[in-house]
Amino acid sequence: MVLEQKRIALGNGIELDVVDEGPRDAPVLIFLHGFPESHRTWRHQIAHFSDRFRCIAPDQRGYRGSSKPPAVADYTPDKLVGDIFLLAAALGVEDFTIVGHDWGGAIAWGVALAGQDTGRVTRAVIANAPHPQVFQKLLYTSKVQREASQYMRGFRDPENDALVREHGLGGILMQEIKWDAPDRMEPEERAMLLEDWQDRDAAFAMLNWYRASPIDVPPMDAPFGLPEGWTAPALPKLRLPALVIWAQDDLALPPENTAGMRECIEDFTLVEVPNCGHFVPWEAPLAVNEAMETFLERTA
Repeated sequence: MVLEQKRIALGNGIELDVVDEGPRDAPVLIFLHGFPESHRTWRHQIAHFSDRFRCIAPDQRGYRGSSKPPAVADYTPDKLVGDIFLLAAALGVEDFTIVGHDWGGAIAWGVALAGQDTGRVTRAVIANAPHPQVFQKLLYTSKVQREASQYMRGFRDPENDALVREHGLGGILMQEIKWDAPDRMEPEERAMLLEDWQDRDAAFAMLNWYRASPIDVPPMDAPFGLPEGWTAPALPKLRLPALVIWAQDDLALPPENTAGMRECIEDFTLVEVPNCGHFVPWEAPLAVNEAMETFLERTA
């Protein structure tokens, strides 16, 4: 499926390449991709929903052709969340459902929390992206999650910059991660991704999402347990309806991430997808579409 993009200038000077499909007067779904992908993470969902919803999917800041400011500080979560509200404003969207996977899901949590009191955000759909209050705690207390997240330390280590300069993003991915799923992706999609990963400026911009994040990933030899004096981020409870879709075979973000979510969300729906790895929007598109369909209908 070919998805046409248009260039959208945001009020902060950032420009994003954006897919904008579906009726202009329909309810809006804004889809946020994760690392190390693009708007095409959501190709199956856009194809499924764009007859009834206006489906907006940017290549986020730092990715592909979108703006790539050079500083690590340009990728702090507040700026990435801010981009989404500015994108909605630039497209004349008053309110929307936020949909996110992986890093896009992390930003979607922030968008939902920031937008719930303004009426800008009506619902949230999150696929395999941990809630900020749950994830940090797991990194301190869970051997499984801490081990799974050691790649983040590699992404943040400037010692690996030479590897990225020589081989592009693919070099550091081969060194650091175990949750890639090339055999489950259509060859033409894989070819597009491999080409994207050759862009050195984009590679460093994508890694800057990790380098700018306040998340603390202790080494494996650090003690397990909450650090003295540590408290979870002081976030309000999410009062919007939220659908969380979780692939159960995710090696980067194991299912224990969903255990503490119910306390953080008033209207919480969890759909577990068995026999599926991290990239659930395209590894199990029918399950994701069905879960979203049911949820969007119930909360219309």
